[in-house]
Amino acid sequence: VQLQASGGGLVQAGGSLRLSCAASGRTSSIGNMGWFRQAPGKEREFVAAIRWSGGSTYYEDSVQGRFTISRDNAKNTVYLQMKSLKSEDTAVYYCAAGRGWNVVTSKDYLYWGQGTQVTVSS
Repeated sequence: VQLQASGGGLVQAGGSLRLSCAASGRTSSIGNMGWFRQAPGKEREFVAAIRWSGGSTYYEDSVQGRFTISRDNAKNTVYLQMKSLKSEDTAVYYCAAGRGWNVVTSKDYLYWGQGTQVTVSS
C-alpha cells in the first residue's frame, strides 16, 4: 500500500485547510486510516482515524470539534478537514493505514505517507 498526502500549506490562525491522502496498491488490506502529526522537537501524535468499513471516527481531544476525518471509498482517499486552526496545530501531518483494532498509536499502522507541512501563523 502506498499513501500520498497533500493539501498542506500556510494559513492564518482561525483559517481552514483540507488534507487528502490517496491510497494505492493493495487497498483491500486497509482496515483503518489515520492522521498523525509531528511538531518540531515533539513526538508524533495521533490526530484522527476512521475505519474503512462502517466509517467510525476517532479524534484526539484537542482537535475534537475542529477537525473532521472522512473517506471516499471509491477513490481510496481519506480527508482531514481542519477548521479554526491554531498555531499549536503547526506540524508535519502524516497519513497512515492499518488493519488492526486499535487506531490511536503509531504502532497500530503498517503504511505511512510522506507527510505534508501545515503552518498556522498567529
